[in-house]
Amino acid sequence: MQENQNISGPSTLIEEIWDLEIKPQAHLLDINLREVWRYRDLLWMFVKRDFTAQYKQTILGPLWHFIQPLFTTVVFLVVFTNIAKISTDGVPPVLFYMSGITIWNYFSSCLNATSNTFVANAGIFGKVYFPRLVIPLSTVMSNIVKFGIQFLLLLAAMLWYKFAPSTPSTTSTFTSLALIPTIILIMAGLGLGLGIIISSMTTKYRDLTVLIGFAVQLLMYATPVVYPLSTITSEKLRFWITLNPLTPLVEAFRYAMLGVGSFDAASFGYSIGFMVITLFIGLLIFSKVEKTFMDTV
Repeated sequence: MQENQNISGPSTLIEEIWDLEIKPQAHLLDINLREVWRYRDLLWMFVKRDFTAQYKQTILGPLWHFIQPLFTTVVFLVVFTNIAKISTDGVPPVLFYMSGITIWNYFSSCLNATSNTFVANAGIFGKVYFPRLVIPLSTVMSNIVKFGIQFLLLLAAMLWYKFAPSTPSTTSTFTSLALIPTIILIMAGLGLGLGIIISSMTTKYRDLTVLIGFAVQLLMYATPVVYPLSTITSEKLRFWITLNPLTPLVEAFRYAMLGVGSFDAASFGYSIGFMVITLFIGLLIFSKVEKTFMDTV
């Protein structure tokens, strides 16, 4: 039987190789978007979860995506067309209101959902590590499905009215159709940027959650959703409404779909610039707060 021998000498260092190494962020601009791409499978899983869980244990399920804009359109018809007698730029009021509701609902859904990211998902964040940005990104992507359903409803209404937008030339028609995905992308960026900024603030100030729902409702009336921009005759009021970065987007969406409204390249560029700045600031604040939010949430 061989006896155990004590081997004396310097200890051997074994280099360990890890698949994932979690490190504290060194500076504010350290935003690891590559890691979000590595977790793309988890992102798609959250997209599926958000869409299926939203109407789980409901009677009508996804049909609510049709019912909500239809009922809202009926209310707008009664209040703004029959009572207030607001012009709709010569297009059928149903199409005018439905187009505004379709694009506005996408923005408001993205903003409302992402603004509650930290508080609503604190239980998951405290147990499992993954890039926290996956949650708000999945919300924005899952809402595209809802937008697509309501967009099909708008197209069906245009066929019902046998309405075709009047554009001066084939080139402008092609340009108008190309605007639609661009507008959706900008709306998604604005909803995501503003949402993650608000979400970062709600970790300490919970009453902002209540305030954001009220603020979104007021913001809709500061955006030409239920009225055309052409009806604003006051120069001062028109200036403040056009200062809203959502105004050029709603007007451009109606221009692309119905051939009414206005499309101004400078105003559209202003909305893009506002979106880029808001999204950049939101990512910076989000990456800073996610390191310590469990201490305050």
